[in-house]
Amino acid sequence: MAGESAEVRDASRRTELASERTYMAWVRGSLAAFAVGLGAGKLVPELAAGPAWPFEAVGVAFVVLGVVFAAYGLVRHRNVAKALTRGAHAPPDERALLGLTLVTAVLGLVTIVLVVAT
Repeated sequence: MAGESAEVRDASRRTELASERTYMAWVRGSLAAFAVGLGAGKLVPELAAGPAWPFEAVGVAFVVLGVVFAAYGLVRHRNVAKALTRGAHAPPDERALLGLTLVTAVLGLVTIVLVVAT
């Protein structure tokens, strides 16, 4: 019995560490969105001809997306932690993942169009 208990504790510890790594991936994603926002909003307009406001708007949108990534990552991390204490599973919110994916794709396409158009 003692061996089984140690095995269960070890599995729980590995699962908790995996959840922490996943949370840190969300944070890295948010930081990447911040960097893209800075690049699109400040650096690209310096190199492109034409008005800067479209690039600034896309840059702000990427920064907002980064904030949403960080917030959703924290919510997700907390939901997984609560589920682990109950011995349950916490599936991700499919609507949130779809929304984040669509917003990211649209912002990427808009950025491409703006760069090509200038």
